[in-house]
Amino acid sequence: MSINNHSISPSKVVRGDGAWFKSLDLITKLCRRPLIIGKSSCTKEIRNSFKKDLLLKGIQSISLVLDHDCCELDIQKACLISKNNNCDGIIAAGGGKVLDAGKLIADLLCINCITVPLSASTCAGWTALSNIYTPDGKFIKDVTLKNCPNLLIFDHTIVRAAPPRMLASGIADAVAKWYESSLTSSTSQDGFVQQAVQMARVLRDQLFLNGYKAFLDPKSNSWETVAEGCALTAGIIGGLGGARCRTAAAHPIHNGLTQLSYINKPLHGELVGLGLLVQLHLEEINSNSQLPKQAKSQLIDFFSQLKLPISTESIFLRNSNSKELHKACKFACNESSDIHQLPFSVNENDLFQAFQSFHSLPKSSKIIINKT
Repeated sequence: MSINNHSISPSKVVRGDGAWFKSLDLITKLCRRPLIIGKSSCTKEIRNSFKKDLLLKGIQSISLVLDHDCCELDIQKACLISKNNNCDGIIAAGGGKVLDAGKLIADLLCINCITVPLSASTCAGWTALSNIYTPDGKFIKDVTLKNCPNLLIFDHTIVRAAPPRMLASGIADAVAKWYESSLTSSTSQDGFVQQAVQMARVLRDQLFLNGYKAFLDPKSNSWETVAEGCALTAGIIGGLGGARCRTAAAHPIHNGLTQLSYINKPLHGELVGLGLLVQLHLEEINSNSQLPKQAKSQLIDFFSQLKLPISTESIFLRNSNSKELHKACKFACNESSDIHQLPFSVNENDLFQAFQSFHSLPKSSKIIINKT
């Protein structure tokens, strides 16, 4: 067996209502002068409250608002500010791209990293991986980090207050773990990978069972199961199974779609979800099995309940002509893309043709298009 290095989990995870306050003593052991980073104006008040809480513990923090998604300009600026202020840790509080930025900054500076997801929209708070984007949000590459975060704080009280759209996006991102890992890794003889694939299957079943109720009622037991599944368990699967267990076509298609312009920019999981439907269509036309077709139909109904995009028409492209969509397909099929881990070959034209099946909303869909 070849040697494999795994960064499976954060050193410490604190979860539940009030997890932030219960973690303050842990933070004092990790840093005394952290840089707190965030981006959204909607979460500014939360970050300000963190700063005050830390001060009561004798921790003098510095704040930085990122200008873009996780991009090199922001990373360079944050590293410089951190060095100039003798910061000894990073506290990243926000969505997936903020968490990715915080992890990368800490990795580059070799200082401790604390992630505080403010929604359950991705598992970025868990993983030793950061996705890099251009200043205008186009995916460039992913970067493998030396370690998972030192501390992950998943405070139910805070995350529960996030818009339901964030949870729906997280569900789409997390459910893709099964459909991608089972396609690329089901025949693996590696015990870790086999276990990760089965965890992805259990997670999918939990999301199907509890996802809609969680979406409707953040105070339900279903919400706890689903939110932690999206933000925590999905990260375990990627760490345990490794790169091959993380992605097949859904995520590369997401990467391609980020190259386009939008009237209202979709969330990460919303594009992954649409990419997953396209992946299942590709499987359907490249196999003799009816399973991909059945899975696609099931997901269309499930995603419709969660008001997730299920067509190119519903992701609000600024320009939906063929040339524009071909640009996304070309990027998704570049030589280094993980789409080539599929058990059949896919090129730009194959992917473009698959997208044509998702141009308009199915008439039976109950999806409500909402630009907010």
